[in-house]
Amino acid sequence: MPNWMTNFALILFILLVFTGLVTLADKLLFSKRRAEGEAEPWWIEYPKSFFPVILIVFMLRSFLVEPFKIPSSSMRPTLEVGDFILVNKFTYGIRLPIIEKKIVEINQPQRGDVLVFRYPQDPTLDYIKRVVGTPGDEVTYKDKKLTINGQSAPQKADGTYSYVEGTLAFVTTQRFVETFGDKPHTVANLPDAPPVSVGRVRAFPGRENCVYNESGFTCKVPAGQYFMMGDNRDNSEDSRYWGFVPDDHIRGKAFFVWWNWDDVSSFAFKRIGSGIR
Repeated sequence: MPNWMTNFALILFILLVFTGLVTLADKLLFSKRRAEGEAEPWWIEYPKSFFPVILIVFMLRSFLVEPFKIPSSSMRPTLEVGDFILVNKFTYGIRLPIIEKKIVEINQPQRGDVLVFRYPQDPTLDYIKRVVGTPGDEVTYKDKKLTINGQSAPQKADGTYSYVEGTLAFVTTQRFVETFGDKPHTVANLPDAPPVSVGRVRAFPGRENCVYNESGFTCKVPAGQYFMMGDNRDNSEDSRYWGFVPDDHIRGKAFFVWWNWDDVSSFAFKRIGSGIR
């Protein structure tokens, strides 16, 4: 997803500094020069009025929750195109605003968590995927089946799942409920698609930790990094193709769908207020 949110955060920070400086200057200097009962000039009144609002929004976005929009089909059927989601910013630690540097460690991402993170090959972009491998894990995806450290992630058939890709293509997939520990989630597979398109695999840091063939791949996840996959397994550009996600690229955990603007159907409205699992 395009990282316009980072630009917005920077703009918000600049507005916060500007309105804060005007508020402080008025308190220390300008207010003492005004005659008793004299109205504040507009260039003081407006910044002072907006400062507390901007401060609250900036603090909420920086340390608590941040909104994102789902632009692609890679996380279907869990997340639909047009979903507006909320991301918990403090689940995994407290990070400095703008530069996203972690200063307080709280929790570590777990298998099955849905994360928003900065795309390793272009950190100006934000991606959203599911954690399938944590540091030290051996992840194997063979014949459309996931195995973590030699243990299969159980899959239960759950009918079919259909959606429209773009404006013309109608796609029908097989749907499964996959479970990591006690965390079930849905995934979609195209029966005739390969588990990995080897020709699309790029060079990436830690590439030597992976072995690819036509039936799938095995990757050993390096320390401090994570292996991500989309739930729409055959329509997802993920760690299979561009590698591992460093911990310092993680922006937060997706937990809530608060709106869907893709259409005005009853289906879209039913998604509003749903949790993300």
